Amino acid sequence: MIREWLAGGLLAAGVVVVATACAPAAERATGTVPVAAEVPVTATVSQPPSETVTPLWVQSLPNVKGKTFTSSIVHFPPGARAVPHRHGQAFVYAYVLEGTLRSQIGGQPVRTYRQGENWVEPPGAHHVLTQNISGTEPAKLLVIFISNTGDKIKVDDPPR
Repeated sequence: MIREWLAGGLLAAGVVVVATACAPAAERATGTVPVAAEVPVTATVSQPPSETVTPLWVQSLPNVKGKTFTSSIVHFPPGARAVPHRHGQAFVYAYVLEGTLRSQIGGQPVRTYRQGENWVEPPGAHHVLTQNISGTEPAKLLVIFISNTGDKIKVDDPPR
């Protein structure tokens, strides 16, 4: 019963957030990584572009002490790939607004998600892959977090 209530509440909040996020004012351009002209091409290591996160709403849950609701839009330019990361002890719900993404949670197979599809990440999950598989079209996610108040929403893995 509680799961149904939480899922229904998250879905309702997500619909409100999506309606707000899809307004033209919410669109943001993403930058590119500059490469110094003096560096020879053979010495340049090209990194895929990364995602940009646009926070939409952050609110302490009045009926769940110590928990915070956060919603964000995550923009993935063509070919973008997120650094492997964790979301601490947050429960995460992700909904594909645009495009097609590959995603993998540690210990699970790689899955492809298209517009209108979604997934959840349990607390403590290791998100090892999130990638826009298109080289020409952007992708966009609505992500909702239920986290411990004060915790960081995303912690990237250290560089290798």
